[in-house]
Amino acid sequence: MATITFKNNPVTLLGNEVKVGDKAPDFTVLANDLSPVTLADSKGSVRLISVVPSLDTGVCDAQTRRFNEAAAGLGNVKILTVSVDLPFAQARWCGANGIENVQTLSDHRDLSFGEAFGVAIQELRLLARAVFVVDSNDTVTYVEYVSEATNHPNYEAALEASKAAK
Repeated sequence: MATITFKNNPVTLLGNEVKVGDKAPDFTVLANDLSPVTLADSKGSVRLISVVPSLDTGVCDAQTRRFNEAAAGLGNVKILTVSVDLPFAQARWCGANGIENVQTLSDHRDLSFGEAFGVAIQELRLLARAVFVVDSNDTVTYVEYVSEATNHPNYEAALEASKAAK
């Protein structure tokens, strides 16, 4: 498993670490309208999955804004931002911040995504910061588990990987 710290304290990640070349595991999360969303719902598109602990924190806010701004130049890439924030809070945050190119998804109900992708933090019931790129055939082509959850991911590497995926 990836070794992650949160504010320099080691945390335990639940689930299995996902690696480049793996078939992306399925999951069920909630859209802002409470409808279920699965990986299959975006099959045929490249997915950049941005994972954040909470949209209401500085780095998570910046990460979501960065991918939202980049979305226009990515063509057939869908950007999904997953957190355990409630769907209502995600919708409010997106509306207040003009986020229109990223789909925010909530894993608050049962940590389905968090456990499937190995990012559920046992001690905090939050998700560790990570970025995954999944190609149109559901193969994982890029993985970054950010070693310190309060640090930024490598935006450029993730964006380049999403452009290169088919």
